[in-house]
Amino acid sequence: MTNPITEIIAQRGWCVADGATGSNFFGRGLEAGYPPDLWCVERPEDVLWLHDAFLDAGADIILTNSFGANAPRLKLHKAENRVVELNTAAAQLARTATHKHFEATGRRTIVAGCIGPTGELFEPMGPLTHEQTVAIFANQAHALAEGGAEVIWIETMSSLEEVAAAAEAARATGLPVCATLTFDTAQRSMMGITPSDFAQFAIEIGLDMAGANCGVGPAELMDSTQRLVSTGITIPVIAKGNCGIPQYVDGAIHFQGSPALMAQYAVFARDAGATIIGGCCGTTPEHIVAMVEALNSQPKRTLDEEAMQTSLGVPWQALASRGESSPTRSRGRSRRRQA
Repeated sequence: MTNPITEIIAQRGWCVADGATGSNFFGRGLEAGYPPDLWCVERPEDVLWLHDAFLDAGADIILTNSFGANAPRLKLHKAENRVVELNTAAAQLARTATHKHFEATGRRTIVAGCIGPTGELFEPMGPLTHEQTVAIFANQAHALAEGGAEVIWIETMSSLEEVAAAAEAARATGLPVCATLTFDTAQRSMMGITPSDFAQFAIEIGLDMAGANCGVGPAELMDSTQRLVSTGITIPVIAKGNCGIPQYVDGAIHFQGSPALMAQYAVFARDAGATIIGGCCGTTPEHIVAMVEALNSQPKRTLDEEAMQTSLGVPWQALASRGESSPTRSRGRSRRRQA
């Protein structure tokens, strides 16, 4: 099995993933609470617009518009029977965009089939079993593969159980598989998983790539990335941070990160050891342009943690004020498994 992402990394040392989906669609009329996945069939021209914009910005990887296109999430909108239709359409649209980009530029880019969480909990706290969840994700993963995805990209997860189920389903497609957790709760995921927990688990279950996405702001994403890298993880590490810290203004969530801030974050992520770097919530094509330009113009160097904190801020400031250890000082701490 070939991995097109690692082929780019082998040539350049790093690659760039795209940015946000939903927050970019808000400007084109997506209403809060409406599933953007349905736009793959209702408004495909807007989905293609976003893919084209990220490719033109320099992204090497675009994620399909299928984050919430699993049966439990779609059931909230009475669309649970449309999993295959929506995921196939999502992958086909992304493939159309990459083919068009290649014909115009000669640049090879990659379609990653995006799978997000179900929004449900596992037994005994919730209704999910491993077998049921594998079946849920298998339906989505196979449709993405049939539509033309070249990698299965599992993201914004909180529990190891859900990652395990999604990865098992994804591996059955024969495509490379990556997964990212969101560490947004005092250096842990919502279900209590630390970056070091996840790094070891990623190797145990045979992921091809692993990392962190979303969370709070770039400073916290960088802290999670450093903790992943400090374990000595041997697979490519993904860093896909939010565009600044989200703020609630006038009844809506806004992201205040500038292109200059995201450019700095991208360089720091590469210097810290991440080789797949992108943006999450709030990240526009303009931010990706700045990130690509910074990565192309600045050589990799030893991470300057003082400069990083000056630029991005102090991560987990409430914890920092209590004297919590830094990523480099925490290497010797024992792993804590989820209860």
